[in-house]
Amino acid sequence: MTPLRVHVPAEGYHAGLISCQTACPVRTDARGYVRAIAEGRFEEAYLIARGPNPFASICGRICGAPCEVACRRGRVPRVDDDGHFVGPDRPIAIRALKRFVCDFAGPEARPAVEVLRGLRSAEPPRSAQPEEMAALLRAGMDPSIPKGRGERIAIIGAGPAGLSAAHDLALLGFRPVVFESESVAAGMLAVGVPAYRLPRDVIAKEVAVIEALGVEIRCGVTVGKDVPFSELRRDFAAVLIAVGAKSSRGLGLPGERGPRVFGGVDLLRAVAVGSKIDAGREVVVVGGGNVAYDVARTVLRQIAYDTARTAARLPGTSAVRLVSLEGLEEMPADTIEIVEGDEEGIERLNGWGPLEIRRDAGGNPVSIRFRRCLRVYDANRKFAPVYDDGDVREIPCDTVLLAVGQSPSLGFLEDGGADIEQGRPGWPKTDPETLATTAPGVFVAGDLAHGTRLLIDAVASGKAAARSIHGYLTGHRLRAEAVTSYRLLDGYRRERGYESIRRQEIPVRHPGDRLAHPETVVELGYDAAHAMREASRCLDCGVTPVFDGNRCVLCGGCVDVCPTQCLKILSLRAVDAGEPLLPEEADEDEYSAIVKDEDRCIRCALCAMRCPVEAIAMERVEVSTSWRNP
Repeated sequence: MTPLRVHVPAEGYHAGLISCQTACPVRTDARGYVRAIAEGRFEEAYLIARGPNPFASICGRICGAPCEVACRRGRVPRVDDDGHFVGPDRPIAIRALKRFVCDFAGPEARPAVEVLRGLRSAEPPRSAQPEEMAALLRAGMDPSIPKGRGERIAIIGAGPAGLSAAHDLALLGFRPVVFESESVAAGMLAVGVPAYRLPRDVIAKEVAVIEALGVEIRCGVTVGKDVPFSELRRDFAAVLIAVGAKSSRGLGLPGERGPRVFGGVDLLRAVAVGSKIDAGREVVVVGGGNVAYDVARTVLRQIAYDTARTAARLPGTSAVRLVSLEGLEEMPADTIEIVEGDEEGIERLNGWGPLEIRRDAGGNPVSIRFRRCLRVYDANRKFAPVYDDGDVREIPCDTVLLAVGQSPSLGFLEDGGADIEQGRPGWPKTDPETLATTAPGVFVAGDLAHGTRLLIDAVASGKAAARSIHGYLTGHRLRAEAVTSYRLLDGYRRERGYESIRRQEIPVRHPGDRLAHPETVVELGYDAAHAMREASRCLDCGVTPVFDGNRCVLCGGCVDVCPTQCLKILSLRAVDAGEPLLPEEADEDEYSAIVKDEDRCIRCALCAMRCPVEAIAMERVEVSTSWRNP
């Protein structure tokens, strides 16, 4: 018999089980606020969600939610009413639950000063991942941490990275001044994310909390035009570049240059700032990510809105087609974007790569040619598309929108940035740990630090840059100090029937209603009853059964009672732990091991209740975290 491969838990093992928190770039204690919602403690849930994340309200609406991807509930086997396995369960709707508590107790529901007052007075949440869990709202009041002496910090870019850095720098005693070229703060959140996904009043209220800390935001100021970069370096103690990748990338296709071929983010910006656009009638969007869907769905709304205003369709048909290189399963766009796009009438064509944009005698696009893409990635998951040049199709169009990536624009470095080396053209060379450039006192954050990623990655990057700037100016590096404890849970019980509750679908507007106006919000969100029911599905992975081998009598009762068959009792000879578990002279046949499959354990505590000798106890791991000066 082939021995069963097992993992022997090491110190800190319990903390690593909270996969939602481990997956979050700012280590938000998602388990903590989800369980608080399940118990009706909504304000406490908000404070937990907001503690490490100054953009909690926005993340509750548009975060890519890596926490949900990692959620262990999505790996638990699910059975039907007849006891047959029907596949894995679905993860907890963590993002939608965050939105619910932000709507209840965040800046959407009360003034910014009240939000800050609540955060300052709250008990710091106990989490299980100390790396990024900084209650800086409390650290700002901690006399043991060296503070800035009001030094001014220039931040270029009022996007999520720049504003997150400004938020934390203000708490640490500095005076951040943020320069934003757009007329509104929040960067691509305000001019790149459509209002049907992220209402503008939510952005304004989230930004108001950051301003209430003393952060100065100067909108409509372009560095390099209105103020030289060299002047910022001269007049400020440090400079953070957080401009993001806001420029659309082209593909270099034949016929690409010319009228009616636009970058996707350029169109989104035009719509956001109210510029008049002619969306055309036959639109092809090239790309398969979230930006491509934002573009396609925005154009679809513009066409529907224009049609409604004229009360009659213009001659000819109207169509918005989204063409992606990837197949449906490989598309980088979120599943909900794809589903809602299909519902709204976007024609999706998967597995085609663009070849050429054809134009008429007047220079206007008439069609775009594609070839079949057989494979996008190689065996190592590197981008290496393979095409079938014999399988070509031509799609008619009068407008082409390219949503195939973005790049930064750093022309302002020409005056005062000669000592900032480039790692690759257009991207500053950056220390991956400190986010410092090769120029003294100049740091980067967001897309410039790690490429285009999720909103929450930008938040994490901005917070990391703030800590580095603090260290650069004070000479003291902040570190997270954590105290881990394990608390015995006597009488631990779960909600009745929690293991069989199916994921509560997030209410959304009917597709017809969505197109009535371009800014109609699609997702309606949970009410209290549905939020509590969805939250009660959480497995509470900070809790786990702990086995005392000295008490165990190998009766097998825990194995028999386990509803998901996550426990096995095996001879030690049948276990391959990858390392010796006994002295060399010991006989493995005389020893047994209890093997637990963490992907199946649902923390029901039936094993602990069944054990006749109390060899099993339910324990919760807790980590009390604060920032300290080493």
